[in-house]
Amino acid sequence: MSAQSATPGVRPVLAAVEGMATSDGAGVSMTRMLGTPRLRTLDPFLMLDLFGSDRPTDYLAGFPDHPHRGFETVTYMLAGRMRHADNHGHEGVIETGGVQWMTAGRGLIHSEMPEQTEGLMRGFQLWINLPARLKMTDPRYQEFPAASIPVERREDGATVTVIAGDTARGTAGPVRAEATDARYFDVSLPPSVSFAEPLPAGHTAFLVLFEGTLDVGGEGLMSGPRVIVLGDGERVEATAGADGARFLLLAGEPIGEPIAWGGPFVMNTREEVMQAFRDFEEGRI
Repeated sequence: MSAQSATPGVRPVLAAVEGMATSDGAGVSMTRMLGTPRLRTLDPFLMLDLFGSDRPTDYLAGFPDHPHRGFETVTYMLAGRMRHADNHGHEGVIETGGVQWMTAGRGLIHSEMPEQTEGLMRGFQLWINLPARLKMTDPRYQEFPAASIPVERREDGATVTVIAGDTARGTAGPVRAEATDARYFDVSLPPSVSFAEPLPAGHTAFLVLFEGTLDVGGEGLMSGPRVIVLGDGERVEATAGADGARFLLLAGEPIGEPIAWGGPFVMNTREEVMQAFRDFEEGRI
């Protein structure tokens, strides 16, 4: 991939990395897009999983009780439903097209159990780091059904589902992500249609291509599932191939702090991670 864009102001493609098959929870099959040996982290983004199958045995065992501390998790359901509950009395179901943005903060223990819809289960889970000043904040949730998430309909049939942040055209997502000024857009392009979106200078940005083919910044058509890492610039530009394309556009302000990562805990030092394990074992999470 070229490091310099041919078009001034357009964010260049720095890397285009395929996802890796893995499993998590009680054996749920998924594709890990970020947080792999191929692509470790993209500050402030820590990990991204694409889960999807029409075979219930691949996912129905789900994610039984497990703790988190020091970061945020974002679950976005493309198909099926996810039932969740935690040790603070919060529970509910994320339906198709819905999102849950959970700030784990100082910690909680929760479970996420898939419920099939006509056999289908598909979606994303993203982990976003928190700065040191917010790692021990109280846990909280932002949950929104599909009907509460605006869809920006552009010329030539392009659609942008705006989950977090605002588009340049003024569509505001329901999630407020002040810690990292995050943008989370789900973009669908008909065949051969182009898309452009300004992004704040200095923000980390990448695309997650999961349907169809896409030319980003004039680099040629790529297929997914693939993370397309963008360099700095004024805007992202992409054009769908003959079969159209669907991708996530994710961007956020880098935190720039040390990351100490121990399983379900993401802190700034190893000592803080060990304290998190002690707190969990002694019932303080």
